[in-house]
Amino acid sequence: MEPISSRLGSGLSSLGQRPKNNIAIFCETRAEWIIAAQACFMYNFPLVTLYSTLGGPAIAHGLNEAQVTHIITSRELLETRLKAILREVPRLQHIIVVDNTPTTWLGYPRGISVHNMSAVQELGAKPENVARGRQQPLPSDIAVIMYTSGSTGIPKGVMISHSNIIAGITGMAERIPNLSEEDTYIGYLPLAHVLELSAELVCVSHGCRIGYSSPQTLADQSTKIKKGSKGDTSVLQPTLMAAVPEIMDRIYKNVMTKVEEMNHVQRTLFTLAYNYKLEQLAKGYSTPLCDKLVFRKVRSLLGGRTRVLLSGGAPLSAATQRFMNVCFCCPVGQGYGLTETCGAGTISELWDYSTGRVGGPLVCCEIKLKDWVEGGYRSTDKPHPRGEILIGGPNVTMGYYKNQAKNQEDFCVDENGQRWFCTGDIGEFHDDGCLKIIDRKKDLVKLQAGEYVSLGKVEAMLKNCPLVDNICAYANSDETYVIGFVVPNQKQLLALADQYRIRGSWEELCNNKAMEELVLKVITEAALAAQLERFEIPRKIRLSPEPWTPETGLVTDAFKLKRKELKTHYQADIERMYGGK
Repeated sequence: MEPISSRLGSGLSSLGQRPKNNIAIFCETRAEWIIAAQACFMYNFPLVTLYSTLGGPAIAHGLNEAQVTHIITSRELLETRLKAILREVPRLQHIIVVDNTPTTWLGYPRGISVHNMSAVQELGAKPENVARGRQQPLPSDIAVIMYTSGSTGIPKGVMISHSNIIAGITGMAERIPNLSEEDTYIGYLPLAHVLELSAELVCVSHGCRIGYSSPQTLADQSTKIKKGSKGDTSVLQPTLMAAVPEIMDRIYKNVMTKVEEMNHVQRTLFTLAYNYKLEQLAKGYSTPLCDKLVFRKVRSLLGGRTRVLLSGGAPLSAATQRFMNVCFCCPVGQGYGLTETCGAGTISELWDYSTGRVGGPLVCCEIKLKDWVEGGYRSTDKPHPRGEILIGGPNVTMGYYKNQAKNQEDFCVDENGQRWFCTGDIGEFHDDGCLKIIDRKKDLVKLQAGEYVSLGKVEAMLKNCPLVDNICAYANSDETYVIGFVVPNQKQLLALADQYRIRGSWEELCNNKAMEELVLKVITEAALAAQLERFEIPRKIRLSPEPWTPETGLVTDAFKLKRKELKTHYQADIERMYGGK
């Protein structure tokens, strides 16, 4: 990789890119992304990363705030996203396109040159440009300014130094045993996301192979794979994989649907093997026979060679985590970290099969809990100390770009000079030193009668219900009850409609009052079974026929709910549900 990256760095330099001046990358996850990033790291060009699903105004905001003159992008994103906003980014001069075609670009504003990446590399290989040499970055220099899509408002740029990255990937790598050149990692999550970037840098630093994929081409049944063709996991057979819960939940539901369709004997066999293996895992034993006879088929969905699955970005439901451990015959390491801590925080030990916990602190950081009296969480709580999670250590980033006020709010330095970040997440520590995330400060709403409702907790509980693909709970402080917006699971909802002989198209079913009542009944039963309080259970719901994807702007790239946008989107429904209609 080094010669390609150094040629690219040299080429960018001869196009006028200077050390410590920001350069942007706006590109899908692919090999060129990492090659370009390495070039920028070598030449000390701070790399501004933007999600490829951000909308026009957010992209323009990031590029202008960081005063970017050079941007690396793909042909598709240039034509579909960037071209439309070029006039709003007056400083931009050079666009480097990672694709090899076309080589001539017409119809771009005056003062903007478009280059192919290969041409820039050739420019960088010229003897006179090689001779110029490069300036080594200092550990404290900024490596990345990572814009987080933030579940609230305008994206914030997090400043990550070279030493932050080294600390973060050292901490992560220490939890994954025997990383070597024999490993193959499959990359398909957005590289503009700290989880994916850290995971890939762990691989690069340990000589693992990386194969590039996309969520739409991951498995044989993925949406963009022709029936009968092989998905990327089948072809690549990765040994390592990172997944956000959204994707794991999808696999879980797919397999469970297939189990439902089996004949009675097969289904009984599967359930028996599943429960037997759960018991054996709890005792610390393996089940080679079950793995071979029953679970080999499920394991082959991910290529059949996966030895570690890493999950992060959002909480993984207990049911899904158990399913992954059993059916994929490989441990699921659940992790917790934030862009602000360079993705590092905790990762569970691979032999720890308990669910709902994110493990102990990584070697690069310390974690402490701070009392949050208003929410009723204290370090003196029994049986476990609880409070807001603070992460400290060399992986804690340099703060938000050009946002002093927010830095003073969220970051602090202790008497020993160690930086700490206040996460806004509420956790509890178990006796064995493992952390469990139990709440989020921002998701707490006080109902009219004074009861506190944690929307995140309600959603996490109800997401386990097979009828629910996604849910957003909402509560207004001057109302007495919670309401919810639900993206129903298509298969389950159609079966329910069939059972009650309700006819209609998908759209009609979702808008049907009787269906709403039926789903609410199922959800209420699931909520009571999960021991939610009566006041926490949504009293009215609205079924959404369209799923929420980053493209709709209702969830972030990591599929976290954007509450403000969801509220605006469903404003009429909120008024209807609270207006007694």
